[in-house]
Amino acid sequence: MGNDIIDTGRKKVHFSHLDKVFWPDEGFTKGDVINYYNAVFPYISRYLKDRPQSLLRMPNGLNDKGFFQKDAGLAAPSWLKTVAIHSESAAKDINYIICNDRPTLLYLANLGCIEINPWNSRLKKLDQPDYVVIDIDPSEHNTFDQVVEVAQAVKQILDRMGVTGYPKTSGATGIHVYVPLAARYTYEQAKNFAFVIASMVTRLLSFTTLERSLSKRGKDKIYIDFLQNRKGQTLACAYSLRPRPGATVSAPLEWSEVKPGLHPSDFHIKNIISRIEKKGDIFAGVLQKGIDLKKCLAEV
Repeated sequence: MGNDIIDTGRKKVHFSHLDKVFWPDEGFTKGDVINYYNAVFPYISRYLKDRPQSLLRMPNGLNDKGFFQKDAGLAAPSWLKTVAIHSESAAKDINYIICNDRPTLLYLANLGCIEINPWNSRLKKLDQPDYVVIDIDPSEHNTFDQVVEVAQAVKQILDRMGVTGYPKTSGATGIHVYVPLAARYTYEQAKNFAFVIASMVTRLLSFTTLERSLSKRGKDKIYIDFLQNRKGQTLACAYSLRPRPGATVSAPLEWSEVKPGLHPSDFHIKNIISRIEKKGDIFAGVLQKGIDLKKCLAEV
């Protein structure tokens, strides 16, 4: 962006330190992050609308670990949409940012939010997620080809149930497989369904586990994280950048692409827009017709 301010009527976003290098090895800057989200907004927006945002702020880029922020804070502009949601763990209301427009997304990028982390549910049905997420989380000793094998095992189980799953790279080391629910079920039901799928995968593949603890799961086990299906849990959404080498993006995939040789580094800040323009938004089905959980489980 050529200016330090974007003006969309009453919503003005002030940018700062656009030349600050966020990826030291590649030279990508904070300005590149803002430009990326400005370009990808038409595609990413449907996965953000009416969802509380949990912020991972990295104002110094990959040079430090950054910090988490859930509350919008006193410095937030007056036009920013926020919603107070009570947190039992914090014993107080938290004013979550709701990212429903381009200025808000660019405001988050200016805060140093390299990645965007929305809730699985929307404001009208906060207790009912729009999808189940199967988070395939490898250890550092696993190959990405093994991650692919786990994703294909998930697909095998979903196919048996007559369900369409939608895969995407995490943008880091794993793969996420989403199953649409259309906000018809509770988080508890979504979590239980994910547990059933994860359990079935562990019976198919000896190198998978449901053990969350790194110290207990073994050095070469891939964790299938069904606990991501809890209220308030977040993952980097489709088309989100990740603070990883190469400025990778969490990229929706066609199942035909989920095969040996695939790697998260294939999709990054420089090529994802052209990929979307060529393929369209292949993740859109996640927000369409949901599955019938009872019918799916009857097929197990």
